[in-house]
Order: sequence, then structure tokens, then C-alpha cells
Amino acid sequence: MDLPNSTCGDVNTSVPQKLSARIFSVFSFPLPCVQAAESAPLPTVIGKPEFPDTGWDRIKDLFDTSDGQQYSEEVRNVMKSGLTAALVGLVYGGVPGARHARQRFIQLSQAEVYSSRVEAVRSAHNAAIRGFLRYGWRWSWRVAAFVTLFNTVSTGLCVYRDQNSLGYYAAAGAVTGGLFRLSLGPAGMLAGSVIGGLLGLPAGALIAGAQKLGGETLREKRRRERRELYDLKVAEWSARLQLTDDVVGEISEHVKDPASDQKRISELLNLPRNKPAAPEPTGQ
Repeated sequence: MDLPNSTCGDVNTSVPQKLSARIFSVFSFPLPCVQAAESAPLPTVIGKPEFPDTGWDRIKDLFDTSDGQQYSEEVRNVMKSGLTAALVGLVYGGVPGARHARQRFIQLSQAEVYSSRVEAVRSAHNAAIRGFLRYGWRWSWRVAAFVTLFNTVSTGLCVYRDQNSLGYYAAAGAVTGGLFRLSLGPAGMLAGSVIGGLLGLPAGALIAGAQKLGGETLREKRRRERRELYDLKVAEWSARLQLTDDVVGEISEHVKDPASDQKRISELLNLPRNKPAAPEPTGQ
């Protein structure tokens, strides 16, 4: 039988050359060059942070809980003031109501006969508790609603205008008083607005004075915190943008020099094949 002319040590170089050309054709495809328009806005993820400089931006910033943040100090103060007003109203209306209910129960139960003194005292105490809850609830929700509405309007005006003014507290008192007297008609609503506006002036002066005693007002503190947070976000955005530029630069350097990759692939394919190992002799 005739053997082929090629020996065991010969290497067919046509196959590696074809394979090298095929691999190079796969890895050396041109990358698409995308040029973004200068006026195209950046996505929100990589867009430059914006400083909340408008009234509505500051209002929305009060309820921003992104990045694990809590509600702003203004919102927490409104909630705390409402809860405190509810407790004060409960005590203010409940204590006199309990005393009045106990005295009235004693007057109406003069003719009743109890089996023991303990039962009579327990009945009087039950009447006092019922009076405390009844009259305390009436005062509690009214005072809480009044204080919460007043603080909400005054805080909203101060945040929107980014300044403290006694006029905002007077306006908040007028709105709150007018809404509470809305059921009495236009005359009652007007009277409530006037009284609320007059009461809002000393309340605003008291709140502003308490803030001044702390060293800085709430608006100054919020302005400073917004500036610090904005500077921090700008620094983080700049660091991310610099990292992106570095990665793009490294990728561009590798793409611009495909000849070295082709040369390396050709060298690997042109290496001589390993000779097959000799068969081990088998024992007879």
C-alpha cells in the first residue's frame, strides 16, 4: 500500500493560515462609532445633579426619601407638633370633662343604693373616665388639626419663598381660622380669618425667636445642608465620569492596535505540533 508523501513531522501550513485569517476576520470587525449630539440630554443615572433652586423643587425636596434618607426636618416637626397638640388637647379637655362628669354622676345618683362603698367609688370613677375620653377627644382632634394646618401652611410658604417672615405665619393663621369657621358662613369665615391672622403674628414671632436662639434658623440650616449635599453629589458624579473616561480610553487603545493581536494568533497557530507519544510495549 502506498503511503502519502507527507511524513509525521511535516505540518500543513495552509490550514493554520486559513484558520488565522478566519479568526482575524472575526475579531477585527470595526466597532461602530457613535457620536452623540451636543444638545442630547444625559440619562438620569449619569446626569449632572441639579441644585433645587426653585420653590417647587424645595417643596418636593421635603418629601424626598431616596438614597435611604428620612423625611426632612420640617415634615418631622409638623408631625411632632400635631402629636403634641393632640396630647395637650386631650389633657386640656379631658381633665375638666372628667371632673364635671364625676360631679354630675354623684348628683344624679343620690337616690341609688349600692351594696358597698367600693362599688359606689368604682361607678364614679367609671363616669369620670367616660367624661375624660369624651371631652378629651373633642378637644384633641380639633387642637391637633388646627396646629397641623397652621404649621403646614406656614412651613410651605417659608420653604417656597426660602425665607422666614411674620407675614407667612399671619397668612397661615388666617387660612386656618377661616377654614375652622367655614360652617358659620361668610361672616364667620371672615371673622375667623381676622382672629387667626392676629394670633399668627405672635406665634410666628415666638417660633422665629426660638430658632434664633439655636444659632441659625431652620431655613439657614436647610440651605446649608442642601449646598453640602449638592457638592457631595457633584463630586461623586465627577468621579464616576472620570472612571468612565478611563475605561473608554483603555478600550480605545486596544481597538486601535489589532495588528499585535493578529501577530500573536499567527504565532500560536504556526507552532509545531507535538509528536505523538510512542506506544508502550505490551508483554507477551
